[in-house]
Amino acid sequence: MTETALRICPLCEATCGLVLTIEAGRVTHARGDADDVFSAGFICPKGASLPGLDNDPDRLSRPLIRRDGELVEATWAEAFEAAAAGLGEVLAAHGGTSVGVYLGNPNAHTVAGALYAPVIAKALGTKQVFSASTLDQMPKHVALGYLFGSPVAFTVPDIDRTDHLVIIGANPMVSNGSLATAADFPGKLRALRRRGGRLTVIDPARTRTAALADRHIAPRPGTDAALLFAVVHVLFDEGLTDLGAIADLVDGVDEVRALAAGFAPEAVAEHCGVSATEIRELAREVAAAPSAAVYGRIGTSTVEFGTLGSWLVDVVNVLTGNLDRPGGAMFPLGATAPAPKKPGPGRGFVTGRWRSRVSGHPEVLSELPAAALAEEIDTPGDGRLKALITIAGNPVLSAPDGARLDRALAGIGFMVSVDPYLNETTRHADVILPPPPPSASPHFDFALNNLAVRNNVRYTPPVLPAADGRPDEAEILSRIALIVFGVGPHGDPGLVDDQIIAATLAKAIANPNSPVHGRPAEELAAALTGTRGYERRLDMMLRLGPYGDGFGADPDGLTLARLLQAPHGIDLGPLKPRLAQVLSTPSGKVELAPGPLVADSARLRESIGRTAEAYVLIGRRHLRSNNSWMHNVATLTGGTNTCTLQVHPEDAAELGLTDAAKVRGPGGELIAPVELTADMRRGVVSLPHGWGHDREGTRLGVAAAEPGVNVNQLNDGAALDPLSGTAVLNGIPVDIAPAG
Repeated sequence: MTETALRICPLCEATCGLVLTIEAGRVTHARGDADDVFSAGFICPKGASLPGLDNDPDRLSRPLIRRDGELVEATWAEAFEAAAAGLGEVLAAHGGTSVGVYLGNPNAHTVAGALYAPVIAKALGTKQVFSASTLDQMPKHVALGYLFGSPVAFTVPDIDRTDHLVIIGANPMVSNGSLATAADFPGKLRALRRRGGRLTVIDPARTRTAALADRHIAPRPGTDAALLFAVVHVLFDEGLTDLGAIADLVDGVDEVRALAAGFAPEAVAEHCGVSATEIRELAREVAAAPSAAVYGRIGTSTVEFGTLGSWLVDVVNVLTGNLDRPGGAMFPLGATAPAPKKPGPGRGFVTGRWRSRVSGHPEVLSELPAAALAEEIDTPGDGRLKALITIAGNPVLSAPDGARLDRALAGIGFMVSVDPYLNETTRHADVILPPPPPSASPHFDFALNNLAVRNNVRYTPPVLPAADGRPDEAEILSRIALIVFGVGPHGDPGLVDDQIIAATLAKAIANPNSPVHGRPAEELAAALTGTRGYERRLDMMLRLGPYGDGFGADPDGLTLARLLQAPHGIDLGPLKPRLAQVLSTPSGKVELAPGPLVADSARLRESIGRTAEAYVLIGRRHLRSNNSWMHNVATLTGGTNTCTLQVHPEDAAELGLTDAAKVRGPGGELIAPVELTADMRRGVVSLPHGWGHDREGTRLGVAAAEPGVNVNQLNDGAALDPLSGTAVLNGIPVDIAPAG
């Protein structure tokens, strides 16, 4: 019997709607859902490959526990008991602060990762939380926190209405967009061009996105902040600033003007590798456009001045009057976001509430740098990590100096991994608890809906039932939380949901601005619908959210029941200006010149006179790849999706490169096949991220057949953006020679 089912794709930030074909209890085909309110039928190769991921024979279907030094299959009861025994021993001897938590980026794509992973860290009371955020977008969080008072007040380009889109350090033709959730980003870029809009791309490589652009500017890697500061200089110097409707809500313009005085285009041109004329033309074009949006992504984040670059992206948006207006950079409003607050001052944003034990890195967003994880495990002394819980993460490949982390994990006291694969990181675990495949998991984009370029809400329950006796990921994480709470592995996992529901409702009831102020908590809890704890929590969040029914206060408002009646989703309309509701700074205004960023600008100014490295390394994305977790799907491998060192032909001739090159960086060296392409800027080479599947003890047959090399092994992790703790992964200096 053949049937179809709807599913939201969990494989990248585009969140496209899929129609799955189900035959004999297996997903056999995936196509785009033409009726999806957000993606309208768009699908990329990753989404089409979901059946291969779902049915991957290397996916773990049963838990693994370590016996006599070997990982062997066990029952779920045995696995939870082993986790309870190992964690319990560490907790009893050293307390929850001795247990670290590492969260990989797939957590942003799952219900369980969004709702239950934070519960575990909170239950432990640990300050040793690490995630892929400090290998990716943390500079953006910090910049937003200082500017608007909230590190999750994301600005996204209103791409469907803008007249001029400037993309810096991003390649959405390949990545489908990131920190800007936009199904069919490529189609939206083409639509921009068709309606007469302008596209500018700033990237050291001529990517597929750059090839589509009206203007491609190719700066030296790592100089984005200096380039943007020069744009700001021109805006002031030529009288091109106009803050528009938000002028009364912005403080610090004069301070930014003074800072920008030292970044004239003529002063930074040689440093950036971009002519002063080109910088001035860019500033004039953005200022003159009827509407414009500057959008920066990972290329502006994972560099030495990542937070400054992320800040300056929105400084340009503010100064040109393009913040919080149609066609500019706007603030999405997800259905489960907190209801908008009344305008006025807030608590603001701070970092450094504690520091890492070994190197003294400041905390940012309750996290420490992922680059510090190894030293927190292998450095003796008080506070040393004795145990680690990893959830959907593979930091041995994704973090700098994976070889050191590999050794550190081999010596840690106890390790639990919630992961579907026996990979380069989880091979060190004492217990591996594999969640079911995507088809047997629910999907709601708690995080990514707050980044959408058009407000919408969609939910898909599990398409297929989990195998008999197999817990879903929500139950797995709930049982780990119960172990930490001292209830034990066999307690009722619903207790976790009940506790969170009670706490959330109590807070809402006490809030005089809430639609449920003063109502009985028991009555509200009893009104929640859903077959599982996560559905009851989703119903609660929808009802209390900005579009919700307020538990009856607005009969036409959103509830889970209403959402289930709309299987293709509900369109909530285009983005609307709402800056006053977003601001949570102490001043109640956009603080354009925050002290930490002003101070770090001096470091940026001093860097301009440094001697340029002969060769620097950048990463790259591929349409059929997503970090380290898509390399075991056969339909996505091969072709152009290979781990090669891209080099400009003239550089290759100068270096004497032919088939392969030896690349040495601050952390080590590797040998990679050479791919010649004139799309690379001279002096810049590129290796993709997430490869290096050549370690023993894994179960990744497809990935191991073409393992590639781990680019992060060139990086010793010493170079971080000091404001965010993010590893410098782009623009690192390398020496290159023929492999022979």
